[in-house]
Amino acid sequence: MTIQTEKQKILLGVTGATGMLFLRSFLHSLAELDVTVHGICSASGREVLKMEQGLLPEELPAVATWFPHDDLAAPPASGSSDYTSMVVLPCTMGSLAAIAGGLSINLIHRAADVMLKERKKLVLAVRETPLNRTHLQNMLAAHDAGAVICPTMPSYYLQPKTLEQAAQSYSWRLADQLGLAIPNRKRWRS
Repeated sequence: MTIQTEKQKILLGVTGATGMLFLRSFLHSLAELDVTVHGICSASGREVLKMEQGLLPEELPAVATWFPHDDLAAPPASGSSDYTSMVVLPCTMGSLAAIAGGLSINLIHRAADVMLKERKKLVLAVRETPLNRTHLQNMLAAHDAGAVICPTMPSYYLQPKTLEQAAQSYSWRLADQLGLAIPNRKRWRS
């Protein structure tokens, strides 16, 4: 995997799945880097973030600009936007279905569609268990369209002692998918 050295402009979609611990950890990792992050948070994403982390999107680190989820005229809705990649974290099964089906129900879905049509990196951090056949089919459809399916599954070979440490190991994997070098990132047997 090639680590990109030029400054990236990353788009973040936050939906209403549980797992906001992973979001917070990922943004703390990005705050250490010279990247620009813009965000879109769904209404249910706001609710779950407040319930799980006691935060509003605007209180999260590293995000320079937040766009309303219902503003389909915002810059991320256009193929001429200059985002290098997009992460949907966490990604609900409903958002996965919309993205897999090419539906632009909100700005998160439209921006994901733009990333796919422009052949830019789209990472979907799906969060659900157990998975039914429809979930699996939607993951395959999104994968076939060009998305990376990266479920919120931390690694355990680093022997995390806390949930935060487990979330951090997952954040490193997301950063790897975007070609970002996180300082002091631990790797298998390193």
